[in-house]
Amino acid sequence: MEIHALQQEILRLKKARDICILAHSYQAREIVEIADFSGDSYQLSVQAKTAPQRTVLMCGVRFMAETVKILNPGKTVYLANGGAGCPMAEQMDRELIEALRPSYPGYTVVAYINTTAALKTICDVCVTSSSAVKIVKKLDNPNILFLPDCNLGTYVARQVPEKNIKLLQGGCPIHARVSVREVEEARAAYPDAELLVHPECVPRVVERADFVGSTSAIMAYAAASERREFIIGTELSIAEHLSYRCPDKRFYPLSKDLLCPNMKLTTLMDVYHAVCGQGGEEILLEEETIAAARRCIDRMIELG
Repeated sequence: MEIHALQQEILRLKKARDICILAHSYQAREIVEIADFSGDSYQLSVQAKTAPQRTVLMCGVRFMAETVKILNPGKTVYLANGGAGCPMAEQMDRELIEALRPSYPGYTVVAYINTTAALKTICDVCVTSSSAVKIVKKLDNPNILFLPDCNLGTYVARQVPEKNIKLLQGGCPIHARVSVREVEEARAAYPDAELLVHPECVPRVVERADFVGSTSAIMAYAAASERREFIIGTELSIAEHLSYRCPDKRFYPLSKDLLCPNMKLTTLMDVYHAVCGQGGEEILLEEETIAAARRCIDRMIELG
């Protein structure tokens, strides 16, 4: 089936079956085009709360679908491709952190939203890449155990030097592979371009950026800027989406390796099969898990 015809059939089916489609910004263009909402993981979870549909289809990775379920326990939530995981979210589990906590007595455990529902159940507060600095600043406790991303944690620690922030060795393997050499090569190739970087990149790359921010912040900054050229230091999809959104501007990927295979696992056909009722994986969480994981997310909403 031709792509446009397939998109139109998905739009028809989602309306007929009362389905809200959420697409993370790292999804392919043809999926973003048929979504009710697109954005970062937290934005999508909030949008799901206001959506009138009783069924939600997440085009993203598992922890995102779990977060949608936690915030919308009364809705039926599906992950479009059940194999789409997140290496960062899977690096640390509840048992590991429970074993480590005695080594950090009295510390507030801050969990990046890129964590599993099970791990969130034993954390004190959740953060996103856009809210982490603000939330950590507001915490009364000066002692923080930040997990799992040590690169984002380093960025937060530098912005909030008054806090004693301990980090664990985890993070996004895609963002972490970007090198200073690639920054230098991009700067030389595009001397008039600003460098916009996600804080999941290693500190030496982040230090060289003109702007550091979450996926949504990078997109908003580039769209609002009067500059005409940008080097985009996050997943390749963002440079593509920005090119469509701002056709009068030029966007260059910082690295060809900034490609998330888990995000690219979801195809338009996966979405089609899911809205047909013949695909996708329903996200099922125990009520106790939802209630416990919800506490650190509610704390994030309160402080953010």
